[in-house]
Amino acid sequence: MIVYGKNPVIEALRSGRSVEKVLVAHDSHPPHQVIKLCKEKGIKIQKVPRQKIEELSGTKKTQGILAILSPIEYVEPYILFKKTLEVGSFFLVLDHITDPQNVGNLLRTCEVFGGVGAIMPKDRSCPINETVVKASAGAVFYLMLSKVGSLSKSLKTFKDMGGWVVVVERGGKDIRDFDFPTGCALVLGSEGEGVSKSLMEIADAVVSIPMVGKINSLNVSSAGAIAMWHAVIKKT
Repeated sequence: MIVYGKNPVIEALRSGRSVEKVLVAHDSHPPHQVIKLCKEKGIKIQKVPRQKIEELSGTKKTQGILAILSPIEYVEPYILFKKTLEVGSFFLVLDHITDPQNVGNLLRTCEVFGGVGAIMPKDRSCPINETVVKASAGAVFYLMLSKVGSLSKSLKTFKDMGGWVVVVERGGKDIRDFDFPTGCALVLGSEGEGVSKSLMEIADAVVSIPMVGKINSLNVSSAGAIAMWHAVIKKT
């Protein structure tokens, strides 16, 4: 959902709705109230060309400001962690994955395989928008989703609660030989950068998908699907 114009954006921020981010044109300045509300709520303000705002809103009458509202309500990470440990399942860690099609496909597979939900960073992360909802076939409405300022800090809390952090990345143990623990966070990195160094450092295990073809890489949504299958197959 798109909201544009100074007053509508301010009211959207005041309302308590889940706002993904606020976009401000390079040639304008956000109102003081917008800056204050975004700071209070931990919402990112991003400077973009005015043309980008006009394209998203479908009009030139935007006053140089636009807010992207999420179609879902996010939960606190503690709630996601607690539920995962209670049911002995898994949740996804989407480490700076920005492609909405990939995010939607991953969330759809997560729901199909009984995953609890996903956690993602507030910065450099795909918003849960209409494209994600469609790609997930509506799975987003059945999952717990959380956005945090620091993935590593949040996952350390999960580990303190008794959870396991399992990274899917090259150079790890063959995923076919790994026994996934109950109550785990399954970390998937962006295709360009892979899993962040900070998450690799706190991982309890790193697993890899063996590849024998000439093209030795997988789309992140495909790799995620394989990892999720292995995470549940030995428990059924």
